[in-house]
Amino acid sequence: MDELKRRILAEGQNLGQGILKVDAFLNHQVDTHLIFRIGQELASRFADAGASKVMTAEISGIAPALATAYALNVPVVYARKTRPVTMTGPVFVEVAPSHTKGVDAFLMVAAEFLGPGDRVLVIDDFLASGSTIDALVRLVEHAGATLAGIGAVIEKRFEAGREAFEHLNVPVVSLAVITDMTDGKIVVE
Repeated sequence: MDELKRRILAEGQNLGQGILKVDAFLNHQVDTHLIFRIGQELASRFADAGASKVMTAEISGIAPALATAYALNVPVVYARKTRPVTMTGPVFVEVAPSHTKGVDAFLMVAAEFLGPGDRVLVIDDFLASGSTIDALVRLVEHAGATLAGIGAVIEKRFEAGREAFEHLNVPVVSLAVITDMTDGKIVVE
């Protein structure tokens, strides 16, 4: 997606240690027009996947997942990191290490919103090491749902997360691929 690639190059910041800051348009301040174009693009790439739900992890994945779900006309479910008092029934829980926060995050989804009849498209802001997306995939599996595909706004190919999903035999789509961030560079494929 050329517009996204231009924005990464113009506004993204390489903070070192493989961390790409895109807070100006994706992770803190969200460019609503761009995010809905991202959602339309992801939805078009997964139009034949038959997704009945889109799932992500809070918080940074919500905007692209919501935009994608809107374009597909399906609900979005997000895995929470803290359990609210309203989450009273059975819950699926997985652990995902956070690269940017340096801690493990517990991801929780209420069983009432994810079950065997669902075909789930997992969408996240980044595909890097794959740990967050892997936890989301495990939540889909715990629920007995079917994984329809995996989509990411930005992939950091040099972290090799994509390889963790090859055995799943589902489409894995990234709209912008970062191939190198050494020496302060941001190289977008």
